[in-house]
Amino acid sequence: MQDLQKTIELLLDYLKGVWVKKRYVMICTWLICPLGFAYVASMPDTYQSQARVYVDTRSVLQPLLRGLAIQTNPQQEISMMVKTLLSRPNLEIIARESDLDVTALTPDDYENMVSQLTNNISLRSAGRDNLYTIAYSNSDPQMAKTVVQETLDLFVEGALGSSRKDSDSASRFIEEQITDYENRLSSAEQRVADFQRKYASLLPQSGSFYQNYTELKSQFEQTELTIRETEQQIKALSGGQGGQNSQTDSFAVSPSDSNSVLTTRYDARIKNLEERLDELSLKYTDLHPDVIETKHLLESLQKSRQEEIDSYLANVSSEDPSSSLGGLSKEIRIEVSRLQSLIASLNVRRDDYQRKIEEIKQKIDLVPQVEAEFTALNRDYGITKRKYEELLSRRESADLAQKADVSSEDVQFRVIDPPLAPLAPSGPNRLIGYTAVVFIGFAAGLGVAFLISQLNPILIRGNQLTALTSYPILGVVSHLNVKEIRKVNRTRIMVFMFSSGFILLIYSALMATEILQIDVLSRIMA
Repeated sequence: MQDLQKTIELLLDYLKGVWVKKRYVMICTWLICPLGFAYVASMPDTYQSQARVYVDTRSVLQPLLRGLAIQTNPQQEISMMVKTLLSRPNLEIIARESDLDVTALTPDDYENMVSQLTNNISLRSAGRDNLYTIAYSNSDPQMAKTVVQETLDLFVEGALGSSRKDSDSASRFIEEQITDYENRLSSAEQRVADFQRKYASLLPQSGSFYQNYTELKSQFEQTELTIRETEQQIKALSGGQGGQNSQTDSFAVSPSDSNSVLTTRYDARIKNLEERLDELSLKYTDLHPDVIETKHLLESLQKSRQEEIDSYLANVSSEDPSSSLGGLSKEIRIEVSRLQSLIASLNVRRDDYQRKIEEIKQKIDLVPQVEAEFTALNRDYGITKRKYEELLSRRESADLAQKADVSSEDVQFRVIDPPLAPLAPSGPNRLIGYTAVVFIGFAAGLGVAFLISQLNPILIRGNQLTALTSYPILGVVSHLNVKEIRKVNRTRIMVFMFSSGFILLIYSALMATEILQIDVLSRIMA
């Protein structure tokens, strides 16, 4: 309790000391407040224009084009545009479009102007997703509106232009790659064609070297087996007849019903082979294996046909026209003749197979290497062709995405509040400025008075002297001229009250004027 009383007494001593030095409060208020009031009053009005825009990233085409066209994330694009909107290149564009750069006469002025744009333009979220507020303050209300409008246009065009620019860059890159792969594909096709022309005699028409060799070997063996089987059939038929009429009717030749031309069983096969040879001659040269084989088989059939005709004519001249052979022996001779012709045809085929096998054996050391090179060429060609087709598919997807962008934008900007030229200034807040000046003036005066009272203390009570000198106070003698002292004190209080009141009166007048102006502007705007 005693400590609290001492603390209170100490505070009262401080206040009394400040009160005694109150003239410093008046000096500080008259030095600070008028200058502060003048400064606040002379501050130019600033006008703030703002706009609110909603960015709609929903698109009806997005779910429809999923998997068909290349799609981007519009939310990420908007976020990136918000972060880069106030970059220096964009600020220079805004200054140029709003004619702010005209006021910059020197490089330093230009840098200051860009810095002011950076500090004064604000882009912030308005409390919900994709709702943004763009604001700018300037001493000219029309300039404030122009800067906000240019910033809004840059924001909208930048987001859309970035998407279009990315699409154009992607399309241009794909086109370059398609051209490159098209050239590579043409080169690969030319290499394959040149290789085929160079090694036409070594490359198989179908299958590989070993497959063709195995197939020819199998056909050769099958042909030999067929020949042996046919020869065995002839022996069986000849042995069953016991040699009866073995030489008299071993042919199957008959005169034509309409003319005297002889027809044989080889005529139809010869005709088919001739047609086959004509078809092959249109496709291949005379050195082609199929052409050579067909010619050999045709020559063999023609030879067999001529032999049968000669045999028939010889028999006709030697036999009695009225004599008739037995039905059974004639049928056997016909069958034997047919089997002999079949053997002749099979021998030609076997010889051809044997020739092809010998040719392959001669190439056995060279053909595998040629086939390996040809396989490598085809593999490179296949990879290039597959990549080329993939790029064509990607180009179609990119074209579809661009058409979708043209028909319906993925990002739509809806301006909720367009920028307007403000009628009332948004700053400075002179009410707060005047109040701050009064507070600073009186606070500075009280601080100076307190400091001087501590540096040059005045004793108010007797116990203060005891605390300073350690001597007890035995009594107090009052001043002889108390009335004069009280009169002086009253005068000083009146001066202090008048001084402080006048300062407060000025403050009140300024505040009332400012409030009246705000009220008038509010009514005009309403």
